[in-house]
Amino acid sequence: MEYNPFSLAGKTILVTGASSGIGQATALACAQMGANVVITGRDIDRLQATGNQLGASTKQIVADLTNQDDVNRLIAELPSLDGAVLCAGNSTTLPLQFGTREKFDVMFDINFFAPVELLRLMYKKKILNKGASVVLIASIGGTHSFMPGNGVYGASKAALNSVMKYAAREYASRKVRVNSICPGMVDTPLIHRGTITEEQLVEDAKRYPLGRYGKPQDIANGAIYLLSDASSWLTGHDLIIDGGFSI
Repeated sequence: MEYNPFSLAGKTILVTGASSGIGQATALACAQMGANVVITGRDIDRLQATGNQLGASTKQIVADLTNQDDVNRLIAELPSLDGAVLCAGNSTTLPLQFGTREKFDVMFDINFFAPVELLRLMYKKKILNKGASVVLIASIGGTHSFMPGNGVYGASKAALNSVMKYAAREYASRKVRVNSICPGMVDTPLIHRGTITEEQLVEDAKRYPLGRYGKPQDIANGAIYLLSDASSWLTGHDLIIDGGFSI
């Protein structure tokens, strides 16, 4: 058999936010690397579309991770896992003077509290097998880049990145690894909602040393590395994938 340390054959991997963007690309990449994939998302139609690409054997669980009842149901339906990529999240561009408590609460609910609660329960209920790998999708926003209008979003991702490091220390006793990926701007449907004009996006992409925004597959490839045995001695690390923007 050809040696491939990045293979996920025989592993069962959960991917949240799998109905689009980074989550969808990651689910597809995991399947291509041989994993049994469990996908979850809020939108039943878009989740089904991802499931159709993955094949009939893929387990699909519709759940809103900001709803505790849905989280509890998801936990009850999950099989034992060898890995998880927690991609579900949202973004906003908002000057801090307009960052009310309500705006922060909304952003933290989906970007911080939802993945942290899911991670907590998966570990507490021993759904994560010994040697499992968890990947949190954070951001360079709030950790390595501090752009105007990014404070509410960046704060939620910075908090998530901090918890990742604590979880890595505490979960190491069961050999469960926890890392994060901190992407720069990635070309997903989230950035085409009209908050920033298409012309502004084109100009902004020019600031990246490699001359473009990331693609979902760029982040998915990083997740494959962190899920695989190739990274078996890596935990508590925030992997920056940003086309050189942070330098």
